Amino acid sequence: MNRLSQSFNIIFTLFLGTLLGGCASTTKKDVQYGLIQFHLEARPDGSPRTSNVPIFRASPIYISIETDPILDVGYVSEASITEHLGSYEIAIQFDETGTRRLETITTVNRGRRLAIFARFMNDEIEHARWLGAPVIEQTIKDGRLSFTPDATREETQQLIDGLNAAAEEIKKPYVF
Repeated sequence: MNRLSQSFNIIFTLFLGTLLGGCASTTKKDVQYGLIQFHLEARPDGSPRTSNVPIFRASPIYISIETDPILDVGYVSEASITEHLGSYEIAIQFDETGTRRLETITTVNRGRRLAIFARFMNDEIEHARWLGAPVIEQTIKDGRLSFTPDATREETQQLIDGLNAAAEEIKKPYVF
């Protein structure tokens, strides 16, 4: 739980810094951060603990998820685009703690979906949407999760750049 609150504080600080940084004029290029969250599929129980979300924009399907994310950008060490079967995928490499969490999650929740939410900038427009919900088919031990996003290649590249910028910022020592 402590790690979850740390991740939230880091993410909040990143967005606050981006917001305030946009108010001052600088000669340095503005950094755009990307966010990503992973939510487990859940049985709807009518409480605020679960929510129905649309996956896929063209023909949405609704799945019920746990509203609290199980992993987020605070656990990401690197993101990249990989070529796969004539298309592209997002590959997320988690840090040591994220790798352990992902292994446990994928071991215990085989057969359930992992809904993926992202927030990123593209052409000065902020996008916030569900990118996919792959079924957990096997235990992931190496901390590397790959999935095909519901996004154009350009949007995917913007997300990757934003996730890597956020991961790099999070790795910096916290100075008071």
